[in-house]
Amino acid sequence: MSELVTGEAVVLGLRTARLPSRALARLLDWVVYTVAYFILAIGLLMGLSDLEDAAQMAFMIAVFVFCTVLLPTLVETLSQGRSLGKIALGLRVVRADGGPIRFRHALVRGLVGVIDFGLLAMPAVLSSLFSAEGRRLGDIFGGTMVIRERLPQGARDQGAVPPVPLQVMHALGADLVALDLSAVPDGLWLSARQVLSRMHELDEPVAAALGDRMAADMAQRTGWPVPAGLPSLVYLGAVLMERQRREWERASAAAYTAYSAQLAQQQQPAPYGAVPAQPGPTAAPVPAQAAPVQTAPVRQLGYPQAPQPGAVVLAKPVEQPVEQPAAEAAGGGFAPPA
Repeated sequence: MSELVTGEAVVLGLRTARLPSRALARLLDWVVYTVAYFILAIGLLMGLSDLEDAAQMAFMIAVFVFCTVLLPTLVETLSQGRSLGKIALGLRVVRADGGPIRFRHALVRGLVGVIDFGLLAMPAVLSSLFSAEGRRLGDIFGGTMVIRERLPQGARDQGAVPPVPLQVMHALGADLVALDLSAVPDGLWLSARQVLSRMHELDEPVAAALGDRMAADMAQRTGWPVPAGLPSLVYLGAVLMERQRREWERASAAAYTAYSAQLAQQQQPAPYGAVPAQPGPTAAPVPAQAAPVQTAPVRQLGYPQAPQPGAVVLAKPVEQPVEQPAAEAAGGGFAPPA
């Protein structure tokens, strides 16, 4: 592991790649670039067969330089330090301070790589063996190093910030909620997080000194001094947890606002006079256990529609009562003829 000290006096731990993994990654890259060289060379020989031998040799040298220097430089620049071999083995080229490389770093690595791998790769092997970070000559002149990106679970857990005990957070809750964290720069937050994630790997005097220095800077920017009897690292952890809580609340509030707006838009009533849309044949059936939704009767506005012309209205005829004689109606007997 390589330890670097940044401008904020934070010790960074980068797991540098060693010679076996770098050699295997280089071998994979060499195979890919060699195949590309032969493909381009055969294509040029077939397309430029009418040229003289000197012109063909010049083109072949140009292709060799392209596949040896320019192609690796372009690949590392565009992929930010990840070639095909390095991707396969989980490696990456970074600057000496841990940042991503630029074109000039990749170009220096490619140019010096001609010397590193020209003499049976002996310069690269010797410089990697004698370097504490496993750097070859191209890394030394270019200010770069190769690190491991894929780490085991135990190594990834080492970068986690240890939580502050709940009793301490409850005791400091009122003061933490009232803090103004707007004056704290992002660099100080990052430095404090890195120190807390590495405090178990550092010596106690070194960790305490870094914690006191950053706690004093944090207290000056927030206006809240370190409480008496509270370790500086615990103070930094409490402030970091308060910042994370506020960020979580802001993210939750934004998500709830967006959800409420979407829900209100879906429940917005139809415009005045609009006819509610009838469900199509593909509408999902209402579950049997769901309670029926009671809606108010819709009042139809306007006059009733007149019957269409030519429409035939069928009605049952009314039966008229038959008149009977008065005597028969009175219920008398026989009536003689007149």
